Amino acid sequence: MSTMEKQSKAIDLSHHLSDYVKSIELSPLKGLQKYFGRADMISFAGGMPSPAYFPFASVSADILDVDAFPLDNLREQASSPLAWLWRLFGTDKGTEHTTRVVVPKAPVAGDDGLNLATALQYGPATGIAKTQKFIHDFTARVHQPAYSDFATLVHAGNTDGWSRVVKALCNPGDTIITEDWTYPSAVANATPVGVNFLPVPMDGQGMRPDSLRKLLAEWDETKGRRPHLMYTVPVGQNPTGATMGKKRKQEIYDLCVEYDVIICEDDPYYFLQLGDYVSKPARASEPTFDPTHELAQWIVTLEPSYLRVDYQGRVIRLETFSKTVAPGTRLGWFTCNSRFAERLERIGETTTQSPCGLGQVLVMKLLETWSFDGYVRWLQGIRTQYKMRRDFFIDVLADEFDLQLGTHAQGIWAGAPVYTAYSKPTGGYFMREKSASKALFSFVPPSSGMFLWIRLHFDAHSAFVRGTDDAESLEMQFWTQLAEGGVLTAPGHFFAALKDAELPGVASEGHLRMAFSMSETADARRGLLIFAKTIREFFKV
Repeated sequence: MSTMEKQSKAIDLSHHLSDYVKSIELSPLKGLQKYFGRADMISFAGGMPSPAYFPFASVSADILDVDAFPLDNLREQASSPLAWLWRLFGTDKGTEHTTRVVVPKAPVAGDDGLNLATALQYGPATGIAKTQKFIHDFTARVHQPAYSDFATLVHAGNTDGWSRVVKALCNPGDTIITEDWTYPSAVANATPVGVNFLPVPMDGQGMRPDSLRKLLAEWDETKGRRPHLMYTVPVGQNPTGATMGKKRKQEIYDLCVEYDVIICEDDPYYFLQLGDYVSKPARASEPTFDPTHELAQWIVTLEPSYLRVDYQGRVIRLETFSKTVAPGTRLGWFTCNSRFAERLERIGETTTQSPCGLGQVLVMKLLETWSFDGYVRWLQGIRTQYKMRRDFFIDVLADEFDLQLGTHAQGIWAGAPVYTAYSKPTGGYFMREKSASKALFSFVPPSSGMFLWIRLHFDAHSAFVRGTDDAESLEMQFWTQLAEGGVLTAPGHFFAALKDAELPGVASEGHLRMAFSMSETADARRGLLIFAKTIREFFKV
């Protein structure tokens, strides 16, 4: 008997469905799609254009080899972050670095829809057959949901997925649980339909279970019904970069069972679990990657999804190819109980319908060529690349500032390694003491994701000391000065779950979110030098 056969099935959670989604019926025309698979069917029903008039005879792509990026962080740093480009476009013509794949126009028996006649046509909200099979098998193998009858369903990226979740589970006046600091688009998506947010205090792992229990247990019924939906980014928490471990997820999941809360796990950075930051001198003694180590075992080392502890089917996981392949493919998927999946599919039928067919066939051709093990090898390679970019980002800050390592006992960084930046001491002993007394900013090296969350210490700023400016206005003053200097960051107040309430933290703090993911080495260094110069000028140190 398989593990899945031993597992229980999801419980009935349909009482969480919104009035809107309960009223959606099967789209009349989409309901005819079940007949479209018959080879002998002559269709006069749909308004579909003829594939004969699609202006593409075929589409081809050159796919990078799965080992385009090294697994050894140290070996890559010894050359440059662009070393893979030289390997790819170098003078060694005898080495094959890409594989050509072709998507033909005409269907072929057994191609599972990987043809242009299918991909460029109106498609079902479930995605093409190959996509359906891959996402279900991948979820079962990697995330191992704790109940047997889980369902998977395509969406057009996690933002589209979250939009559907809000429609499916929320009525006007409902309240959504989230972290103190959270992804702004998630809030912006839900608030126009009359949904409120309940921020839960955080520590170094993200949402705190004790704070969540207190808020749920003490819920004021005059504010409406108790929250029954949670939005969370547990890996690469956006914006803080925290990683939530399995034990913490289990504690929060148990609370959600007790108080009947659905968890929406937005997890685009799952495979970018970077591990702890190690200072540049200490990295020289780090062990190199063992290529004989089985790649699939790397998956086991990652902190698991909420799905791993979800035995009732109360988790809706949002997964995407945006960070692992490319965001322009607009392809991701839900994992949830079958009742929720059916309702999310109904929403999709009358909105996005299906993700772009061309994006689907290109991604599926890619994965068909690579195979599961090859994709895992690719994921591990890009994880190494982003880890290197994070390390370089912090290394430059260490060169420019006096970074002092400590820990916080409370607040969003409780229990995490906190680096506090001081202006590097200059001059004699007296000047060194004076300079070191001013903490300019602090941060926790992100253990996952693509962002560095900076806390600005405005108590060292003369305007704040005199009481002439509040922290938010100083935050925007510094942000503007930095932007005018040529470096664009995301202002911290964008990420506050409650926009009109007092920001989390203390009054003397501001914040910035800085992405280390996009800029190559030269631009990253130049941008950080501008940041260093600007913050010194702003604090007059």
